[in-house]
Amino acid sequence: MLSVVCPIYNEERYIRSCIESILSQDYPREGLEVLFVDGMSTDRTREIVAEYACRYPFIRLIDNPRKIVPCAMNIGIRASRGEVIVRLDAHAIFPTNYFSELVRSLDELKADNVGGVCLTLPMNDTPVCRGIANVLSSGFGVGNSYFRIGARDIIAVDTVPFGCFRRDIFDRIGYFDEELTRNQDDEFNGRIVKNGGKIYLLPHLAIKYYARDSIRKVWKMYYQYGLFKPLVNKKLGRPATIRQFFPPCFVLGVVLGPVLGFLSPWFWIAYLAVILCYFALATGFSLRYSKKWKDVVLQDCIYFVVHFSYGAGYLAGLMKLLFRRPFHVQVNR
Repeated sequence: MLSVVCPIYNEERYIRSCIESILSQDYPREGLEVLFVDGMSTDRTREIVAEYACRYPFIRLIDNPRKIVPCAMNIGIRASRGEVIVRLDAHAIFPTNYFSELVRSLDELKADNVGGVCLTLPMNDTPVCRGIANVLSSGFGVGNSYFRIGARDIIAVDTVPFGCFRRDIFDRIGYFDEELTRNQDDEFNGRIVKNGGKIYLLPHLAIKYYARDSIRKVWKMYYQYGLFKPLVNKKLGRPATIRQFFPPCFVLGVVLGPVLGFLSPWFWIAYLAVILCYFALATGFSLRYSKKWKDVVLQDCIYFVVHFSYGAGYLAGLMKLLFRRPFHVQVNR
């Protein structure tokens, strides 16, 4: 039995495509259950899922009164019957062999978690949406996050999206941490690695994932990713990756550079040189996607937003830890 758990909240725009991609799976339906755990949606999401549940008995709708993703995952896992659990996202469309390949690879690789790569798509055909999707697929935008930039071969990684787990892993290392409004997958995967487990990326499985549709939403999302990262590090007792430190260092440089410039002109020279190098690199990567100067400038700005918002959030998270302030934030799509 395979149990699919999908946290949802106000996904009216995407939920049909997600469900249809589930229904197209080559995994035998008699060995499948799909649990949509809803954070009390206020749009037509619940109505749409209920419509499918009436037609397909293996689909169920479950309430998540606390609304946040880790609670949804834990509710779904506890309500599930499967020996294997797959975590999905309603913003995504999955290849027809996704479930079967995950289950096969989980056994063949003797892994604790396996997942595919995200093919990040624009939500709409606008310059902003295309720019956001390009930035979130770029090595300059997201570093060596292989599930976003891809890989040639199956490789061991620190995290994957929409992963596949054996049920007994939750008995061994615990469930998703409900204190983490964001980064709960990173923390859970970090716990897997910390306890000697293995996580593998399957590059031949490409998930179509729709990025946010505005720069404001990207800022908010990456600020929250950065905000919760220090808390994740504290819980794990160590940082999961080195790349997470570059954005906060970048923010400190951007903010402190002009201040230090008043002490010596050499600081101004160094500051301007770094800023010029940053935007030169951003422009070089932007030119891979478009030769139009308006698109290039827009993507340069989105790179800056992603890096600065994550770094600012990370520094704010450090301050929360230092002064023992709560981390709870409201997360909406």
